[in-house]
Amino acid sequence: MLTELAIRDFAIVDHLELELGGGMTAITGETGAGKSILLGALGLCLGERADAGSVRHGAERADLSARFDIAALPAAREWLAGRELPEDDCLLRRVVTRGGRSKAWINGQPATVADLKALGGHLIEIHGQHAHQALLGEETHLRLLDDFAGHDDAVTALAETFREWREAKRRLKRLAEDGDELRARRQLLRYQVEELDQLALAEDELSGLEAEQEELAHAEERLREAQFAATCCDGEEGGALPLLQQAVNHLSALPGSDRGALAEALTMLGDACIQVEEAGRELNHFAAGVELDPERLAWVEERLGEVHRIARKHHISPEELVALHQRLAAELAELEDGGDDLEALAAEVDALEAHWRDQAEAVSATRRAAAARFGSAVQDQLAFLAMGKARFEVEVSERDAPAPEGLDRVRFLISANPGQPARPLAKVASGGELSRVSLAIQVVAAQHSTIPSLVFDEVDVGVSGATAEIVGQLLRRLGGNGQVMTVTHLPQVAAQAHQHLHIAKQAEDDTTLTRMALLDEAGRVGELARMLGGMTLTDQTLAHAREMLDASQRARH
Repeated sequence: MLTELAIRDFAIVDHLELELGGGMTAITGETGAGKSILLGALGLCLGERADAGSVRHGAERADLSARFDIAALPAAREWLAGRELPEDDCLLRRVVTRGGRSKAWINGQPATVADLKALGGHLIEIHGQHAHQALLGEETHLRLLDDFAGHDDAVTALAETFREWREAKRRLKRLAEDGDELRARRQLLRYQVEELDQLALAEDELSGLEAEQEELAHAEERLREAQFAATCCDGEEGGALPLLQQAVNHLSALPGSDRGALAEALTMLGDACIQVEEAGRELNHFAAGVELDPERLAWVEERLGEVHRIARKHHISPEELVALHQRLAAELAELEDGGDDLEALAAEVDALEAHWRDQAEAVSATRRAAAARFGSAVQDQLAFLAMGKARFEVEVSERDAPAPEGLDRVRFLISANPGQPARPLAKVASGGELSRVSLAIQVVAAQHSTIPSLVFDEVDVGVSGATAEIVGQLLRRLGGNGQVMTVTHLPQVAAQAHQHLHIAKQAEDDTTLTRMALLDEAGRVGELARMLGGMTLTDQTLAHAREMLDASQRARH
């Protein structure tokens, strides 16, 4: 259940921390005081859409968090465990910036809004003030009956089979309409992929081939030039080394005094002889290592020619051939998997339809059985809400066309007066009657929910007097099995609560703020008196409020 709610800089709330307990909590306050703020903050923690306008004026961001005790919620613990999050606690946090951006966390770990919404579905159930209008739609009737029947897995499997059936029909239609075109495309792809398979160009092969072709094509030229340079160095006639040696010999033959003056030149010539001799050896070694392989060169050039030819055929660069091969192979595989056997595909469609109808009939059987129980349970609640003469029915009829939900059309019908045929809610119930019928339906749905925390937002609108007191008793009874929070304007409902949360709007230093606090017994009497008699509290209204609170407490015991 929800144990803590913290709000900072949200709407007209600067800072608020609430501790909540089990049972029924009444939430009251004057119109416009900010009761919707509380539900809005909780909704954001549960993944509702963020609005920059919800950030308090002058603040940079709104910071909201909700803590839940999940000891009795195995589905929530399993959800957390599946994402390797702590299971002993559950803290949802949402931050909304002034620019409208938002961030979310679950137990301190970053999360998506979708995560908040998914986990929130295991934690708390909110019945909004527009539930009356939602109950007029048949899609809501079907959802409520399925929830009551408890066959979610069967309905999910039914929808999955319907999806497969629809997809198979789509493929069959496409194949029947475009069969010739698809077969031609498949034939072309087979030829193209086979050609590329034979080429078998590897990922980095093209650059290697081009480098090898460059190497082999210039091998003869490198050999010739290296041999020529070696000959220039140490050739027997006209080579650099013999000429240098002759110069050294001639200078060395000069008289000693002349030789001394040319000593530096002799040294340089000697070094030059050594360098030229070394260069000659290196050039001869290089030339000896050059291999001429005309056959390999011819093969490389032939393969490069084939690569460029196929690339030109597809109007792409050679570098794009590998990616093209992968793309065409994938498209061919998809078409091959799709099959071109109309008879086989038609048989698959028929088999899926038969399977879907078997599943749909099984779901229909459980729906019809649940419809009788649901109708009876709502009928009992209507009697408690002073509508004992009304007759409520859940009609399950066959749809005009198959749907993911099955074969059934579900409608809630009511006869408000004896002797009148049951008709759809929207055509029969008055405003007050619709409020009570809506509450009865929501109570029955809540009683069969696996979620122990329920929020009712002004579901008692349109009722008054003794019926309002009965509504309060009904909500209190729900709270006895878990946690119920109800926003109400009716003192008869608020008096039944186990605890009472009051919301008030205050003006401080040209700033409007909302304050929320749990009331003690004296505070509850004062708030009930205000709800009974307005802003001017008389001894009579206070006495009436005290009597109302005492009477509800006696009833609880």
